[in-house]
Amino acid sequence: MDNKDTAHSHLLSFLNAIPPVDFCCVYGSTLHSTDPGKSTMVDYILGVSDPLQWHSENLKMNADHYASWMVLLGGAKLITNIADKLGVGVHFNPYVTWNDKVNMLVDNLDIETINSVNLRAAMSAALLLLPPKFTEEDLYAKICSLSYMGDVRMLFAEDRNKVKKIVQGQFDLFQSMYKPFLEEYEGLWLTSDSLAHIFPSSNC
Repeated sequence: MDNKDTAHSHLLSFLNAIPPVDFCCVYGSTLHSTDPGKSTMVDYILGVSDPLQWHSENLKMNADHYASWMVLLGGAKLITNIADKLGVGVHFNPYVTWNDKVNMLVDNLDIETINSVNLRAAMSAALLLLPPKFTEEDLYAKICSLSYMGDVRMLFAEDRNKVKKIVQGQFDLFQSMYKPFLEEYEGLWLTSDSLAHIFPSSNC
């Protein structure tokens, strides 16, 4: 088993400690690290068809996944109501860690297909925001920066070079994700000369 398979198995092992889910993906710097020496954390996004039932089961297995006051004052019903009525239908706890940018582990809802729509939309937005001439790195940096637009942490708490470091550290990943969409655009409104400028070393 190579390192990639070992890492994937380790990520999957977390699912053995929780009730079954319909969807699970993981993201974070551990998956595509730009600084191998830095301690990192993986974030899990879980999707379930019945949140009340799922939280009820998870409370029995992992009560420490929740704030203690939630467990004491209302349990699964309170947790679900807060997410549905006060929030946007998502329960978020940043303190559930699995110390070991999106990898699908479980996908019974065909989220991967939906994600391809999201990738195409990000590409479209970046192309609209960029000047007439730009490099391949500029393109990926603009796509990456969309995630941080409006994030006040970028003004004082985050590294101002974060986007650049992400793109440079994960350049091959960005290429594998977005170059197919660029080739689609070539047939619509990007000329071959435009793509040649974006990918000067490619045979567009």
